[in-house]
Amino acid sequence: MDATPKTYKNRAQNELTEHIVYGRLAARERNPENKALLERLSAQEKSHYEFWQSLVPNEKITPRIIGLISVPFLRAIFGITFVTKFLETHEKDSIAAYQSMLATIPNDHRHRLEEIIKDEQSHEQGLIGQLKEKRIAYIGFIALGLSDAIVEITGVHSGFLGVTGKTLIAGISGIIVGFAAAISMGSAAYIQAKQDPNTSPIPSALATGFSYLASVILLALPYFLIRDMLTAFMLSTSVGVLLLAAFVFFSTVIADRPFLREFGESVGLMLVTAIATYILGTVVGSVFHVNQGNF
Repeated sequence: MDATPKTYKNRAQNELTEHIVYGRLAARERNPENKALLERLSAQEKSHYEFWQSLVPNEKITPRIIGLISVPFLRAIFGITFVTKFLETHEKDSIAAYQSMLATIPNDHRHRLEEIIKDEQSHEQGLIGQLKEKRIAYIGFIALGLSDAIVEITGVHSGFLGVTGKTLIAGISGIIVGFAAAISMGSAAYIQAKQDPNTSPIPSALATGFSYLASVILLALPYFLIRDMLTAFMLSTSVGVLLLAAFVFFSTVIADRPFLREFGESVGLMLVTAIATYILGTVVGSVFHVNQGNF
């Protein structure tokens, strides 16, 4: 990447935005250790901003409004660990860009840029790795409930697509199966949490069970609103894909894994399950001579 005034301004804007965001996150953080880490990240981003600003001293740098608005919203839903990791997801690209600029940046600024590269490679990720947040464990239980419900209940609905043309039957069946499965998943989460000193069994069970049940309701809703079975199934499946996308996005950001591959695998698993249960439903309906129009 060529080192140009436009590039300098863009980098300054990114660093200024993150400086302000980390500062606001620190101001709202109650955990003293997390607060101190966020303040250090804010100070570091400020020093990076000042470096890029020094290369375009006559340019007025303003933060990116979308970043200032969206980050507090994400913080409220997903927690501080997710937000900080999300902010750093672009750092690999930034490091590559900075390294390519070393050959063209003014000589008297090269050493400072090398220091910034080292910051981006290790220091910031090291600081983020030190963040402590109990909420992240319970969000993991919520994600578990969501993902299991999407695969299982989509399979139930797909099976009824092969058996009956009555959307009401498919919707009710999904709710009943989902309710029982939510209790089962909540019980399993309770037992699992009892083995982990960092989580409490009851909140873990409730997080898993209620997230499962919420997914079941969202997936079943189209069958109560639409009378055409195929249309209802397609809409319900689309809802499932969107929920999977949110779940996979969260988990891949937290675990520093590639999104597209895991999203593709999750959707593939959901569709394979749907196809298998559709075939089973069709066979069962044929064997027992179920009338798809009048079941």
